[in-house]
Amino acid sequence: MRERLPVTLVVLAAAVAGLCFAPVFGVSALLPVIVVVAVVTGGAALLSQSLVAWRPLVVTLAGLLAVVEVLLFPTTLAGLPTGTTVALLTEGVTDSWQLTLQSTWPARPDPRLVLFVPLLVLLACVFGLEVLLRLKKPVPALTPSFAVVVLSQVFGALTGLAAVVAALAYVAVAAGVFVVSRPSNEHQSALSFLPAPLVVTAVVAVVGLLAPMPGPSYSLKQDQLVPVSARMTNPLDDVAHRRARPDAPVFSVRPSCERCLPDRWPVVVLDTYNGVTWTAGSRYRRLGSELPPPDLDVPVTRRDAVISLREAGTRWLPSQPWPAAVSGADPLVEESEGSLLAPSPLRAGVGYGLSWWEPEVGGSLDGFAIDPALGGQDGVGTPPPGVAELATEAVKGVRSSFTSALQLERFLRENYRRVDGSGGQSWPQLRRFLLDTKEGTSEQFASAYVLMARMLGIPARLVVGYRTPERKSGGEHVVHNDDVLAWPEVAVAGVGWVPLDPAGAATRGAGEDSGLTAATQKARDTLPTDPSDPPVGPGPAAQADPDERGSPFPLVATVIPVVVLLLGWLAGVPAAKWVRARRRRRGPGTAAVHGAWLEARDRLREHRVPLTAGMTPLETAAAAAGAGLPAAADGVRRLAATVDFAMWSGAEPGAQARDDAWAAVRAVRRGLRARGLTARLRAAVDPRTLRP
Repeated sequence: MRERLPVTLVVLAAAVAGLCFAPVFGVSALLPVIVVVAVVTGGAALLSQSLVAWRPLVVTLAGLLAVVEVLLFPTTLAGLPTGTTVALLTEGVTDSWQLTLQSTWPARPDPRLVLFVPLLVLLACVFGLEVLLRLKKPVPALTPSFAVVVLSQVFGALTGLAAVVAALAYVAVAAGVFVVSRPSNEHQSALSFLPAPLVVTAVVAVVGLLAPMPGPSYSLKQDQLVPVSARMTNPLDDVAHRRARPDAPVFSVRPSCERCLPDRWPVVVLDTYNGVTWTAGSRYRRLGSELPPPDLDVPVTRRDAVISLREAGTRWLPSQPWPAAVSGADPLVEESEGSLLAPSPLRAGVGYGLSWWEPEVGGSLDGFAIDPALGGQDGVGTPPPGVAELATEAVKGVRSSFTSALQLERFLRENYRRVDGSGGQSWPQLRRFLLDTKEGTSEQFASAYVLMARMLGIPARLVVGYRTPERKSGGEHVVHNDDVLAWPEVAVAGVGWVPLDPAGAATRGAGEDSGLTAATQKARDTLPTDPSDPPVGPGPAAQADPDERGSPFPLVATVIPVVVLLLGWLAGVPAAKWVRARRRRRGPGTAAVHGAWLEARDRLREHRVPLTAGMTPLETAAAAAGAGLPAAADGVRRLAATVDFAMWSGAEPGAQARDDAWAAVRAVRRGLRARGLTARLRAAVDPRTLRP
């Protein structure tokens, strides 16, 4: 059983590698299945050592059975795999990883998504154990698990403390493998070697914690999206049809807090305009376990409600601008917009729980700045003459801010009238609404507002959804076709997207206005008749216009790469020289003696001893003596005899000649110590001798 410890370490390395997928699924979703797979495969390998030819198959089947029992037990028949089990295992190889890349993270702990991780751990265990038990090489046996570590970081890199813990855990296992791979008489020297990699790992860990690299890390997830059909009906095109059937129920809402009930329920955000139509975003992902709260300057509160669909065939699901999680359904989500989309049409009666993040603004939004970084500037087409002048007149010269956004809203409310019908959103139809009839649908109010706001530099987007009705039945609000609505939203610094109502159609009687709705209404109430440029409001984007302040010096982005390169130089050059010397010494016969000669020459070159390519060992010794290094010169003279014998005798040098040559190299190194600590440190990090 002397193989027990190396087997345990190789399996443990594979388990640590699998847990490096924690940013994707979370540790709690991965730990049980990885532990079981590691224990089962390790035990199967130890029990089947006599079955050398059959051992890989035995270990693989044992590991697959462990995966089935932990993740796919509901698909088995009394614990025995079925056809469904085999099909899911096949999906784990072909589709699981791709479905995970198409999801938000942390992904749902769905076996169809998680499967590829324990299968990778199983693969690393099988290959690693075969390298260990067949070739008797513990260190190369870590290669499969290290490949899993690399793959996990390409999926989603660990950061901060989690990265440090994972790195130290894997290095500790690798160090254990290195120690047990040495013969018993070399264990002490192996242990003396361990502090070097451990110190380097500790330095890297500290640097990673104290000076993290700026910007998001690369991930395979970046360009992996769920393909969405372009043939879906745009909810904006359905508004007129729904108003023609006003009493048809669409969905019902049962909030966890009646006072916190939102006044609107978005179903789609339309951000791109080409002069004729609006289109929604297309970067949809499968919604994972939970989306993090938005990075805002105001507090956010998690709200919950249960939504039940009352009509069949819908794919656009009622949501909120910052969704957090969905239970009872597996929708796709457009993270930048908050839109939820069912993968296929749903039947009537389907219900789901919706959680969302709601910004809490204690006072008024009066004077807040806008935030172009959120988007809302994707095109206005080709505006007809007169519209840009109308937009400028509407805000009365007030610079782009939330105050000017409210002024534009008031201009449309006071000078235009809302009517029912199908007005259309192309520029000819909007021009007729704005400059001629001054009558339009809520869709035209919202479209015109967004386009005029963008002309003024105010980031805005169009939203289609439903207002919360006043009527209430059995503790829930039933939303009908008559509640359908289109409205604009503007991006406010530190607060996010704030809905407005230029058509005056979103007012509801149920519940109590709170949060953004109340803060927006307070800003409306204090809006002066003849507004001027507002004072600077809260939020980092409101402190000054970009043109009015200088860009801060990118200290972190500039200093950290320099520090990383410096550390790489200081640690990498001596390490490369150590590896080179080790390879030279391990050469056979003449190669080892020639390597000693090259090593002595390189050591002298590091200390600026003037050497040329054609110098013999004795000429090199004379150059060292002339440079004030007599002890080093003596070492080169000792080396000269061995080199001459190896090069010209025609006989293969034995172990004694090799040992004599490298003893002479050590004498050269001792002689170079006379140069002092500063010269020795400079020589150690001098990269020039790494070149031939």
